[in-house]
Amino acid sequence: MKKVLLLIASVAIAAQGLTAQTTVENSKTFWDNWYIGVNGGAAVKTTHTRIFKNLDPQAGLRIGRWLTPVFGFAVEGNARFADRPHYEGIKCNGTFVSASEVNVFGTTNFSNWFGGYNGEPRTFELIGVYGIGWEHFYGTESAREQFNYKNAMTNRLALDFTFNLGQNKAWQLYIEPGIEFMLTPSGHNNPSYNVNKSALQCLVGLNYKFGNSNGTHNFKTARLYDQAEIDGLNNKINDLDSKVNGLNSKVNNLNNQNKAKDKTIDSLRNINNSLQNDLDQCKRQPKTVATTTNLQPTVLFKQGKSTIAVDQYAPISLIANYMKNHKDAKVEIRGYASPEGNPELNQKLSQNRANAVKNALINKYGIAADRLSAIGMGATDKLFEEVEFNRVATFNDTKK
Repeated sequence: MKKVLLLIASVAIAAQGLTAQTTVENSKTFWDNWYIGVNGGAAVKTTHTRIFKNLDPQAGLRIGRWLTPVFGFAVEGNARFADRPHYEGIKCNGTFVSASEVNVFGTTNFSNWFGGYNGEPRTFELIGVYGIGWEHFYGTESAREQFNYKNAMTNRLALDFTFNLGQNKAWQLYIEPGIEFMLTPSGHNNPSYNVNKSALQCLVGLNYKFGNSNGTHNFKTARLYDQAEIDGLNNKINDLDSKVNGLNSKVNNLNNQNKAKDKTIDSLRNINNSLQNDLDQCKRQPKTVATTTNLQPTVLFKQGKSTIAVDQYAPISLIANYMKNHKDAKVEIRGYASPEGNPELNQKLSQNRANAVKNALINKYGIAADRLSAIGMGATDKLFEEVEFNRVATFNDTKK
């Protein structure tokens, strides 16, 4: 019978392990899903009629780990504080602690086994506890030798009525009724189950579940995917890979185009720089007047003035007669200033002088405005050696 029970338990553990791999996230580290707790209670011989008189107080410390939401293990050490008449009437007088025991248990969460695990513990759960222990008796030599043994192997079967408490379900309060058999000595060799060598127990305990690497104090469930979903996800991944490759190709093409454009821009920039250098050189060259088209008369101005003096209308009259005699002539009037003073003011002054002569030809001598143009040439000292002679307006026939 015991072999059958062990076989069933082994199959259940294996089945649960397979299920856990697909429905519950595996523990990431060895330290996940451990708990520690204390308990206390009493035991009495199963066949004893005077229960309250022969209660055997006990207290213990339990450390355990859940391997899956259904199966786990625990190690417990406890001490008893009274005589133990429930084991063949043996009494261990003379010590405060009458016996100590170390137990190794398997644990089964029946609520999760039959009801499934939904990602966090239920408020109330039923948990089976079963395992073996090694008990040592204390007291006087005569008491310990009464039945010629000091140690015994035990077997405990119990059921925990468990309450998971706290916002994170990190605490467990349980009430544990059970029965414990003394398997040896019985002939001191072969273990046997005998109700007369058993005790009924009831413990009350409190466990604390340590924090896990998943951020909780318990197991987390993982979403299940069937093969169709997996195939669909793989297809989406392949499609995304194809799109990513296409985008990478477009990016490479754009990069190549940008490189070509950069080369073109660099070439244009070099051309622009060359043209700018040529323009700067031209600007730095002195302004010259074409002598072959110049008309000889010039109009002199006083320093800083653009008003035509009375004696300077004679050269203007000569130009007017010239234009009347040459109907196709078009005259460009160029105003100049001597180099003294601010260049900007000299530029404005030279333009005003050219405008003054143009207006005189139009208003006084009746020359058509479309045959005349006026340009301010700014300051110069190149026309005449005498500085003051450069404050003039000159005439140039643009048709010749």
